[in-house]
Amino acid sequence: MRWLLFLSRLAFISGVCILVWLVLAMTSSENNELFSSTIIIIGYAMGGLLLPATNISYLVMLMMKRKMRPLIPGWLIGANVFFLIVLIYYIFYLNDPYYHQK
Repeated sequence: MRWLLFLSRLAFISGVCILVWLVLAMTSSENNELFSSTIIIIGYAMGGLLLPATNISYLVMLMMKRKMRPLIPGWLIGANVFFLIVLIYYIFYLNDPYYHQK
């Protein structure tokens, strides 16, 4: 179960980078390109892989009726679920071709 704690922490860092990336994307001001590209790669690429894997692992552990709470804090589980919802919302709704039509 230590692997799930490690995976949860990595997914949390990726989720925070997703939020920073969305803020950078919505405020189209002059930014440091190196910083922006690093945040985009960590947030979108790693978050796109780690967040679903982490949440699927949570679901498998829940179906196996294993206790995650003694090892993984509840706020970390909730935050990772929230970050996955934000990522799914961005991918499916804001990238919709009908979203940009007038």
